[in-house]
Amino acid sequence: MLAGRTLILLAATTILGGCVVWKSDYDAVKAQNAQLQQQVEADRAQIKRLQGAITYTINSDLLFAPGSWEMNPNGQEIIAKFADRLAAQQISRLLVTGYTDNAPIGARLRAQGVDSNQALSEKRAQAVRDFLISRGVNPSLVAARGMGEADPVASNSTPAGREQNRRVVLSVPPA
Repeated sequence: MLAGRTLILLAATTILGGCVVWKSDYDAVKAQNAQLQQQVEADRAQIKRLQGAITYTINSDLLFAPGSWEMNPNGQEIIAKFADRLAAQQISRLLVTGYTDNAPIGARLRAQGVDSNQALSEKRAQAVRDFLISRGVNPSLVAARGMGEADPVASNSTPAGREQNRRVVLSVPPA
């Protein structure tokens, strides 16, 4: 009987011996797991930033006089600061996108051949693109497009909303 108990005790010790984990080993694995989790979260955040592209939005009223696509001195100063930082180290493509509100095109613009908000947004985006290039931005890495009144960020039913919708967005699109 004593031999049987000894055998059971020996078997139990052997089986349970495989389950023993030193606290210091457990704490080390736990710390390593926490570090890996932080790295995964940091990687997710980086991927999200890259997927969303990098954008810089400027209210068109700061760049252009109402009903115009020619940049005013204040607008040139704003874009010049951006261009000066970008031109020195540009490696990525840059997209200039113009947007308008939904207000109808006035007679003065129609007389200049601009008959839609789409055309006005294209001219504004192109004006910003041309100014960026004049400040040293690589012309092969910058493109312009107009979206007109598409993709509003606010309601066009109020003056404040229309003001938000009149904008130029400079973005580094995802690869």
